[in-house]
Amino acid sequence: MNEPRTIPPRPRDRLYAAVTLVLAVVLLPVAFVRHPGRARELACRWALGMRFPAEDLTGLTDGAMAAFTAARTEALWRHGQLIGLTSGYRDPLVQQRMFDDEVRRSGSPASARMLVLPPAESSHVKGIALDVRPHEGARWLEEHGARYDLYRMYDNEWWHFEYRPDRGGTPPPRRPHPGVGYVMENVDQM
Repeated sequence: MNEPRTIPPRPRDRLYAAVTLVLAVVLLPVAFVRHPGRARELACRWALGMRFPAEDLTGLTDGAMAAFTAARTEALWRHGQLIGLTSGYRDPLVQQRMFDDEVRRSGSPASARMLVLPPAESSHVKGIALDVRPHEGARWLEEHGARYDLYRMYDNEWWHFEYRPDRGGTPPPRRPHPGVGYVMENVDQM
């Protein structure tokens, strides 16, 4: 299995994590008043919302949303690690546009599948895929995500995780890139 090259943590990432954690601590009393049983989660959501204001969690399945929320809450409170979402659910038309653009850029549908799948095959369209950042957050999720049924799926995409409750804590075999799984699954069905 090919491991991605390790990107060293940047000093600014450590600073962002520290500031976000302090902000969550400051927001904790207000969150406790609003929702005592889920104050840490709420304070985490508010603090991360300020750190990643463009983040959009709408469209994720209820299970994927709950798993991601629980994982990033633990990451922040127990390990001081930030996990932001760069892309979650994608509308089929957006996914098709991304695939078509990659076909034009790479020259063929087969090479496009190494990075982007068409809508019918995309876990983003199903609302169970999460592209996360920063690299340290993805590394944390790769190490701890199985507790939440969140797994890194591809060797070439350190940022791509999927909610897979059917795995029962056992990571699925990682594929070299998105197109490999589709080709292999369809060959098995023939």
